[in-house]
Amino acid sequence: MNWKAPLLLLVGIGISNIGAWIYLLALNLMVLTMTGSPLAVAVLYMLIPIATLVTDVWAGSFIDRLNKRTLMIILDVARACLIFCLPFLDSLLWIYLLVLIINMGSTIFESTSLVYMTKLVPKENRQRFNALRNFIQSSGFILGPSIAGLLFVFSTPTMAIFINAIALILSAFVIMLLPNLDRIDKDVVYTRITFAIIKEDWKTVLSFGRKHTYVTWVYLLFGGFGVFLAMIDSLEAAFATTVLLFSESTYGFLVGIAGLGMVTGSLINAWFAKVMKINLLIGLGSIITPIGYLLFAFSNSFLGASIGFFTLTFAMTFAHVGFLTFYQNHVPVSIMGRFTSLVGMIEAGSTVVMIALIGLFAEWIAIRPVYLVSSFIFLLFALYICSVVMNKEKEKFYKEDMSV
Repeated sequence: MNWKAPLLLLVGIGISNIGAWIYLLALNLMVLTMTGSPLAVAVLYMLIPIATLVTDVWAGSFIDRLNKRTLMIILDVARACLIFCLPFLDSLLWIYLLVLIINMGSTIFESTSLVYMTKLVPKENRQRFNALRNFIQSSGFILGPSIAGLLFVFSTPTMAIFINAIALILSAFVIMLLPNLDRIDKDVVYTRITFAIIKEDWKTVLSFGRKHTYVTWVYLLFGGFGVFLAMIDSLEAAFATTVLLFSESTYGFLVGIAGLGMVTGSLINAWFAKVMKINLLIGLGSIITPIGYLLFAFSNSFLGASIGFFTLTFAMTFAHVGFLTFYQNHVPVSIMGRFTSLVGMIEAGSTVVMIALIGLFAEWIAIRPVYLVSSFIFLLFALYICSVVMNKEKEKFYKEDMSV
């Protein structure tokens, strides 16, 4: 395989990911400075799943029919222009509206890039590519906040936001260098998207889901895995600072250790991609991740918390790589955008509900017991995931490639 185009795609993802971290932290500071309200900042995080809910109803129909490379370029440029406008707004309502539209663009971009990379990378190289993609994203998890911190020292959050806009333009330029796969794809049909078309698309996806129940169930379990991660992570900062009494700088260092766990796990996945089976990646990664959360929940020192953080992020990379590779190998690329949107909408709705519930329970009871119980339920859920993917009767699903 020629790795030139996949590596270019990874470069584009890396630039965009680092910029996204800088933008997120800078936007938090900008809104906090404007309002002085932590609740106003929390609304920014709620806009992410809300954008997914609003977008995924119809986005898949467009993604599967439009030119993927062109769509990614347009989304990068459009988001860059909108982000550039943010610092000039003095109304919180207008900022929220613009951020919602930017998040909607990011949701569509994620789904589009997943379809594009599935077409670009042959089946036998997808597991390694996904591991490298995880490595790029986890590196951004470390580098992004570090770069943002330096920018905040020497300039302002506004300048950091402008830099993210530039990063998206650079990402668009890199994507322009990638091959136009849809130009030679006979399955891409360009047609006017109407409500009737969207309705038929949903029927197509549901029909596929009923026909391939095992594949659909595994991907829905992946969505549940993501819901648990988001739900428990929403208490992470509060647990570290109010229960373990860590300072903000100590918590920042803890986050850095989590990033190190992601980088290490991604590199191991990339090095041993040829010998690690997908079902083992999913099963073991799913089980060890909540064990990491439990280690963190039972910790009373920085060392214990560090071990828990490293364990959970290290294991999480294995589960993510396994789930993503399974998905790419078993869902036809012709309906992948619509299928991703449907599951994404279910996941986003569940995430909003579960984050609200765990937040309420933490207020009514206490953070540590709620964190412990949630982590334990997550472990039970992970054991069920492992039993599903390790079922020998379903092994054939790991040996077939249903994508085109």
